[in-house]
Amino acid sequence: MMVENYGEWHEKVKCKWTYFATQHHTTFLMEAKRAAIYKAVTCTAPVNIAVIKYWGKRDEELILPINSSLSGTLSQDELHAKTSVAVSNSFESDRIWLNDKEEDINNPRLQNCLREIRARLQAREPDSPLLAGKVHICSANNFPTAAGLASSAAGYACLVFALGQVFGVADTELSSIARVGSGSACRSVYGGFVSWEMGARPDGQDSIAVQVAPASHWPEMHVLILVVNSGRKAVSSTTGMETTVQTSTLIGHRASVVVPRRMEEMKAAITARDFETFGRLTIQDSNQFHAVCLDTYPPITYLNDTSRAVIDLCTRYNKHAGKIKAAYTFDAGPNAVIYALAADVPEILSLVAHYFPSEGNDFFRGRSTSTPAPLADSIAAAIPVPQRPGALQYVLHTAVGEGPQVLDEKASLLSSSGFPL
Repeated sequence: MMVENYGEWHEKVKCKWTYFATQHHTTFLMEAKRAAIYKAVTCTAPVNIAVIKYWGKRDEELILPINSSLSGTLSQDELHAKTSVAVSNSFESDRIWLNDKEEDINNPRLQNCLREIRARLQAREPDSPLLAGKVHICSANNFPTAAGLASSAAGYACLVFALGQVFGVADTELSSIARVGSGSACRSVYGGFVSWEMGARPDGQDSIAVQVAPASHWPEMHVLILVVNSGRKAVSSTTGMETTVQTSTLIGHRASVVVPRRMEEMKAAITARDFETFGRLTIQDSNQFHAVCLDTYPPITYLNDTSRAVIDLCTRYNKHAGKIKAAYTFDAGPNAVIYALAADVPEILSLVAHYFPSEGNDFFRGRSTSTPAPLADSIAAAIPVPQRPGALQYVLHTAVGEGPQVLDEKASLLSSSGFPL
């Protein structure tokens, strides 16, 4: 009887111990798995330069525009933002470094992007271990920040694209997420020519970017950026838009009447590769955008004397040519962007070198680094305007290009421990 009870007791103990050991081992493996979470990706994203401008919001928090807009995405060979994102539950908190300096992770727009990305994953995989992790973000631009070169667009597009790769968010969802970081960032999610459709829904779900045509559709489309000032602009785009919407008497007509018509004309011009119409609309919309800024109270002046000299030069040059060869546009800053067909770029570079001479060795950058040929005498005679030595810092030659790219892990800005290199 004693042996029989002992045997029964032994079997019960054995079963309980086996159950306990199994559960403990499973728990241990789960904890180890959670502790080992580390996922990282590095991406680049492009600058975009609008030819139909976005200016003014109907919803500040969701960044919903009062009009649609359209842009060309620039090649990343010359201009891009680069971002590395790592997620791990060994990180104590979310952190971000921009151009070698740690920035405030609690920036509202940055938090909007992080919240939206995590919400998409939560809806799809509520038990994903990635949701327990914190992110480290390291980003750098290879061009001046906040100088009218769409740095925030490239930066937020790159951030959202990289986060999307880490958290498994579909590319089709990324433009609306990038928009809540920086409105025009939604256009940098795609390559080629991209429209940002303003939408009508209060929640902004239909305010998204749509590719009008890929870069391969019009490979002859090149871009020259004439950098007048690479410093930070005096009035930010956010402040400028808000003041314009509150005080301008012209902005309503532009948004409701002018832009819708121009959007359709511009899409047709791109589809037909009609540079004359493309150039005319680009110039007209840039002029009107800055007219609206002047109509704002107090007036906003992004252009300076050099900017206006570029406008005058392009106007005279196009008149002499008998057609539009140099289609200028200015965003919220003094730097000129000239859209031109590849065949006309050498002559336009000669034009710039003649009227804005520089002694710098690296004045011409990007795809054209050598000194252009002398300007033809017939053109110089037809355009009797004074030269402005040293007025431009440099000229960057690029072209319309592709959207965001995922890079090899060797290109990471973060070390294996998740901190900046």
